[in-house]
Amino acid sequence: MPRRATSTLDESALARLLERQDGVVSRGQLVGLGASRADVRRLLARRELVPVHPRVYVDHSGTPTRRQREWAAVLACAPAALHRESALDAHGMTRDRTSGAGDRAIHVLVDRERRVVPPPGVIVERASDRQAWVQDNRRPPRAAFDFAVLKVAGDRTDADSIALLSDAVHQGMTTAARLVDTIDRLPRLRRRALLREILADVAAGTRSVLERRYLRDVERAHGLPQGERQLRQDTASGAVHRDVRYPVERTLVELDGAFGHRDAVDRWADLQRDLDAAVEDHVTLRPGWAQVLEPCRLAGLVAAVLQSRGWAGAPVRCGSACTIVDSGASGPT
Repeated sequence: MPRRATSTLDESALARLLERQDGVVSRGQLVGLGASRADVRRLLARRELVPVHPRVYVDHSGTPTRRQREWAAVLACAPAALHRESALDAHGMTRDRTSGAGDRAIHVLVDRERRVVPPPGVIVERASDRQAWVQDNRRPPRAAFDFAVLKVAGDRTDADSIALLSDAVHQGMTTAARLVDTIDRLPRLRRRALLREILADVAAGTRSVLERRYLRDVERAHGLPQGERQLRQDTASGAVHRDVRYPVERTLVELDGAFGHRDAVDRWADLQRDLDAAVEDHVTLRPGWAQVLEPCRLAGLVAAVLQSRGWAGAPVRCGSACTIVDSGASGPT
């Protein structure tokens, strides 16, 4: 009777690899650890390994976790790295999450020259400079955070892009300055000009672009009263500068271009400014980038406040797609 061949599989090394990769391993990695075809058949027959994708296995027979699905996608398309929303998840970004996150497709990034047929549930994107953006030392490998978040932002609406980038800065995952530097390295990024304009303004600590857009797209485009700008006022707590003031209607618009948390001093200063305004019978509105990027909707809201405080006029439509209705209220957006 022929003697059964002795297995050369390094069982200890396999256990360590499964621990590092959340219980997922590829056939190529098994072969690298000395596994023969018979070893692989034995592991599959005993259900010690169960296929997730062709030539990719998990070490249990239950439903793979989200992290195991990420590993399986990376190994199925190797060399590959998590990308877009999948990279944001792996980096630990907890804002901007939607329900059913565990069921979303896994995005991976591979070299442009490769032709990869992704398994079901995996979306492949190719890049000529993949290595410049990939963190291969992370588990699992993933695209750098700034690169991944800008790629996602480039595919969203203006308001959703700003909300996403604001969330990223808010959580300390990046800074506006870092995002500007990354945009400068991505000449083909979608909506690059808008994102760079906004982020550069935020990084510089100014609101010039935001203020200009409010004046052009909200106030002038919709026939609102002309506000006073950068008005210096002496209040009980000292001199302050108002972004926009509608004196007759006693209404202030303070344009908030900050991303994320501002320090306690800034927040106290905002509260004090609002208190000073309230004492003088002024109401304060604080729109940010997300609101200014929906100018018709914001114009309707500002107009409603102005009308409630004595303005006899009505906003006008800025174009055929404007959501301002004839009555002077803002329609659905």
